[in-house]
Amino acid sequence: MYWPVLGVVLAVCGSVVSHTMHLGKCPVVEPMPGFEMKQLLGVWYVIQKTSTGSSCITYNFTATEEPGTYELEQVSQHLILGLTPLKHDYRYTGVLTVPDPSVPARMKVRFPLNVAGSASYIVLATDYTTYAAIFTCQSILFGHRRSATILSRTKELDKMYLDKLRTKLSSHGINPFDLSIISQKECPKHENADGVEYVIEAGKKVYNKVHSVVRRI
Repeated sequence: MYWPVLGVVLAVCGSVVSHTMHLGKCPVVEPMPGFEMKQLLGVWYVIQKTSTGSSCITYNFTATEEPGTYELEQVSQHLILGLTPLKHDYRYTGVLTVPDPSVPARMKVRFPLNVAGSASYIVLATDYTTYAAIFTCQSILFGHRRSATILSRTKELDKMYLDKLRTKLSSHGINPFDLSIISQKECPKHENADGVEYVIEAGKKVYNKVHSVVRRI
């Protein structure tokens, strides 16, 4: 009984955080100058993201009571074990911090259940009302793993902005062809989402909710 549950948990964890693996250190990526985090707060739709099979991905940035600390909730929809009837929403909440207030676009992010620790979280570009581009990188044994994300305030982003952001990523040595296109059409509302919920204070909920899914299999 425990092995099927563990398999589902691992599948979920792998699909939530998408990245590509590389040798060596994380690349030097310049953060956006003049960045203001308070203007980035709120809901964003993920339009393109590095190597993911998930759909209907949204980000929600919120401020906390602690200065320089923010929460990032990622909601996505994907299949468990590739089975169409088991399509659910998943929530994954991490904490963003700003190590150097003079460079607010260069942050750190830490997600629960990520044993490798925190990762860099860099805002490359945004106009706050239309688009944003994010680059994350985490050092691991013998190399690093990286991920790039293109965000939009609406469910679709004009090709002009997409081309601009993909060119921006390429200029930093990030292959834009590693990005998967994320469909936002016919996506469900994310409040009261069904499925496994990852939250910082409640990792113990993972087993119970996955167990109920496995029983339905």
